[in-house]
Amino acid sequence: MNIKYLIIFIITLLGMQSFLSSCEKDIKVDIPTPEEKIVVEGWIDLNDYPVVMLTKNSPYFGVTDSSALIKMIVHHATVIVNDGTTFDTLVETFNPLYFPPFLYMGSKIKGYEGKTYYLTIKAEDKVLTAKTTIPPPVPLDSAWFKVEPNQDSLGYVWATFTDPPEPGQYYRLFTKRFTKDKRFTPILESVYADNFFNGQSFTFSMMRGATSYTSTANDPEFGFFKIGDTIVVRACTIDKAHYDFWRTAEEEIIGGSNPFINPTQIVTNIEGGGLGVWGGYGCSFDTLIAK
Repeated sequence: MNIKYLIIFIITLLGMQSFLSSCEKDIKVDIPTPEEKIVVEGWIDLNDYPVVMLTKNSPYFGVTDSSALIKMIVHHATVIVNDGTTFDTLVETFNPLYFPPFLYMGSKIKGYEGKTYYLTIKAEDKVLTAKTTIPPPVPLDSAWFKVEPNQDSLGYVWATFTDPPEPGQYYRLFTKRFTKDKRFTPILESVYADNFFNGQSFTFSMMRGATSYTSTANDPEFGFFKIGDTIVVRACTIDKAHYDFWRTAEEEIIGGSNPFINPTQIVTNIEGGGLGVWGGYGCSFDTLIAK
């Protein structure tokens, strides 16, 4: 290229860049700071004591490292569960199986099928209340492991299930691998309503969920189970309010990384200005060896 034309080309390019820069405009978006609220994650299993975790909400673009999460824990709350007769004041306990590792745990009331359990929380000049029930468990018909195509040893748990004829059943599924998982973890897309399979028998697969979504990038087995795993499937019935919370929460978790999807309004059954859920689980268990 002739040096004269090269100089003209460079000058033209710089001029276009200057023109485009002049068209740019800095846009500042003022994102309001949300009202500080207490977030509840509480549950009572069939034949087990109640457990409640209390934290605070945070701004959408707030820091979410471990230090910030520790500061969100609500300590020294009064947490009471009652079944209409007995009152159980839960004790704040350190439990490293969870994060944050502080939980309020009961010792007087256990979950029974068909009963209603009332939760009262007094913390930071707030009083929150909720109620839940434990529906009758509906066990799986059978469960087994099957290696997926193009995988040497990884696969999914499969199960057959028969939904009762009465409409209005709601379910949540968990799994746990002996020696690998410290506690039960909900499967991917863990909640179901019987709107489309009421009274039917069918077969379905379960993808293994993650205890923490920050660790999935370093887990080559994420979503899968492996030959040799001993797996316990925890199939739980839940009431509608409990289902609505986890359905909307999972929609937000799954769609939250997509900027083209509208945010989901997460449904809560906590009254008094709090967020989160208080839910009962009617659970049954199946154990299988992946082979």
